[in-house]
Amino acid sequence: MVDLSTLRFGNELLARGFEKLGKCGVICDVSTPDQAQLAEECGAAAVMVTDSLSVDSRARSGVMRMANVETIEAILTSVSIPVMGKVRVGHFVEAEILQALGIAMIDESEALSPASLDSVIDKTKFNVPFITGATNLGEALRSVSTGTMMIRVSGQVGSGNIAGTVQSQIQILKRLAELLEKSDEERAEYAKTKKISEDLLAQAIEMKRLPVLNYAAGGIATPADAALMMKLGCDGVFVGSGIFKAEHPELMGKAIVEAVKNYDKPDVLAKISKGIGSGMRGAEATTDTKK
Repeated sequence: MVDLSTLRFGNELLARGFEKLGKCGVICDVSTPDQAQLAEECGAAAVMVTDSLSVDSRARSGVMRMANVETIEAILTSVSIPVMGKVRVGHFVEAEILQALGIAMIDESEALSPASLDSVIDKTKFNVPFITGATNLGEALRSVSTGTMMIRVSGQVGSGNIAGTVQSQIQILKRLAELLEKSDEERAEYAKTKKISEDLLAQAIEMKRLPVLNYAAGGIATPADAALMMKLGCDGVFVGSGIFKAEHPELMGKAIVEAVKNYDKPDVLAKISKGIGSGMRGAEATTDTKK
């Protein structure tokens, strides 16, 4: 895994405790104070407040928005780890509300119903750092150029199927490897086509990874899933439904946290995976990913 002490967000050094967050590795989606407390007990680095768990959101219809303020405030007072929150794409007022509440990071989430179909939040106007989802290198670097400080490489959240998340991470690494072998002119053409700066692209190519924290989200439902994403170069994982829809949420949560810490030790992973019960029931996930 990358040395996070040298990692930069654009031109800014890693700050606000992100070095610790990056090394801890697990951010847990929660929708109630009880879930937040369980996540903290399991060793999660932070919790992400959402209106409902992704698996439940997939099963219902209607507009999905930022969680209600009362729930956010209750969770803020129920745990000692950082509390993050989701807003709709382009909904800068929801982001302003979360900042006013004291949220640690804001996720401009494509999993919620979009508030804008052609614009995103200007993150430079906020003091709170932002997270953005991406499925390929172009999306990721465009988000970084707008002020995003963490990329959530994504598959199908709430599915229990990791295939899309794996594909997204592999696509990013594969594209960087391909660009490493390209000429300056070819790289410049790629940057122009994808509407990203040549300097930002050059930074990513030199680092052979995204120049911000790179977490995985979507379909992570077992310790092996979490370890797989770490082995593929992620700094950590998001998990929610994979814990709370498991047979034994507390055991699964602790196992996933330990798996992230020990992702490169198969013998330890084997022990971690014993006696935790069955994981959430997954669903087939599509894996179409733009390049």
